Amino acid sequence: MSSFFSSADSRQRGLCTSSLGMDLMDIYEIDRTVDFILRRNFTRVALQFPDELLKDCTKVVRGLREKIGKLKEQAGVGLFVMADSTYGSCCVDEVGASHINADCVIHYGHTCLSPTSTLPAFFVFGKAMIDVSSSASSISNYASNNSKPFLVLFGLEYAHAIPNIREELVAEASTLSGSKAKTVFHFAGVMCPLINPPDCHKDSGGLLRSVGDGKVSDEPGVAARSRHSIGGLSWELPSGQKMEDYLLLWIGSDNSAFANVVLTFNGCEIVRYDANGNCLGTDFSQQRRILKRRYYLVEKAKDANIVGILVGTLGVAGYLNMIHQMKELIAGAGKKVYTLVMGRPNPAKLANFPECDVFIYVSCAQTALLDSKEFYAPVITPFEAMLAFNRGSEWTGAYVMEFRDLINSSPVEVKSYSEEARFSLVQGRYVEDFDLQEKKVEENEGVLALANATEKALQLQDRSSNSLTKGTVQSGADYFASRSYHGLDMHGDNSMPEPYLIGRTGKASGYQHEEGK
Repeated sequence: MSSFFSSADSRQRGLCTSSLGMDLMDIYEIDRTVDFILRRNFTRVALQFPDELLKDCTKVVRGLREKIGKLKEQAGVGLFVMADSTYGSCCVDEVGASHINADCVIHYGHTCLSPTSTLPAFFVFGKAMIDVSSSASSISNYASNNSKPFLVLFGLEYAHAIPNIREELVAEASTLSGSKAKTVFHFAGVMCPLINPPDCHKDSGGLLRSVGDGKVSDEPGVAARSRHSIGGLSWELPSGQKMEDYLLLWIGSDNSAFANVVLTFNGCEIVRYDANGNCLGTDFSQQRRILKRRYYLVEKAKDANIVGILVGTLGVAGYLNMIHQMKELIAGAGKKVYTLVMGRPNPAKLANFPECDVFIYVSCAQTALLDSKEFYAPVITPFEAMLAFNRGSEWTGAYVMEFRDLINSSPVEVKSYSEEARFSLVQGRYVEDFDLQEKKVEENEGVLALANATEKALQLQDRSSNSLTKGTVQSGADYFASRSYHGLDMHGDNSMPEPYLIGRTGKASGYQHEEGK
């Protein structure tokens, strides 16, 4: 993991104007943060730190208080430190902020820049250490042997160094001659370190910035350009060009943000520059092998009868809409669905729901992929659920990690379900997914529901393996009825409570009733 700081010895460099120090003042963007707080007149501010940055939280709070005290005579701003978020630390923890009635959240460290639902958020990316000259030299040498144009993407913690790297690449290109000097670099830009909820239309206060190609919107024909965005980065391609026409260069660590890029643009040639090791990597076969396993999980999900929806976020805008659409999709496929809220999922938690054949994880793009090899049931993404539960859907190779892109580009279509049996690639035979009796409204309610479910489960146990098969369990009640152990059974016809008995008293060496002996 990349360091949040620009260098290891920068914390002892120069004089300090405050107890925080000039270098940390710059890294944690104290001035910009205070300007954001005072410009919006916030009085209760939540400071969200990941675990690796908690060691600096006291210094940051002290620096913010000193700066606010100098600019505001009556400093009535309350600062609250948040850590150990319920879900991924890359998302804004709006639930934790609501416990203290915060007006906004200042998020520190790695982030996915997912839009918030209720609170405005200001992001401090940090400044990871990188050797600008060495990185530009390595990239330039590699680019001299390639004819494709380069699209430069980067981790947000390296955004501070991208303008310098771009200048170094221009300088390197000026020293080359011939075809080697014709390499074209396009740089993505950071969207904005400030995010407002959908119902907030206040001005961002001039905090919008871009460290990439700032001239793309000034060129003619901008309306015909195709716009792309991922992980807080955005860029535009000229008309007639596709992502496959570019060689993607990633500057940063091999983390969840990079995995998101590899899977989303799996048809592109990708190169990663490791700032820590000062080297270029081109072998990402392991990441692309993940797509093969994801396709297997899609085929396995098609055979599921009971589906659990795991709520992986309570703050990303649009997560409720995605959950509702998943419910409609699953119900239209003739399957039972349950919604589960349990924080960060792990094998022990999901083992408490053995009746679920597959789980759908609704979360941000950088936490959506779970390695479910240790889980009892596969965990898939909403995009994979659309492929699994929409009869006739085919995987073209495109992969969508962001569930908001599914809502915006192609809303979930609930098709009329076909009663024809389909061939299961996992089981190797035809499977009947839909029971005609399940179309009717269930009339088995009340005390007879469990008894009727038990009878139906017993009827479905005897079957031939060569005939059309259908799962014996269609709901949690069916699964409970089919289990051999239902808990402690009370035997006997007498419903009256038994009288209590007085046990032994005294020491083990000699109870009271043994003293006479």
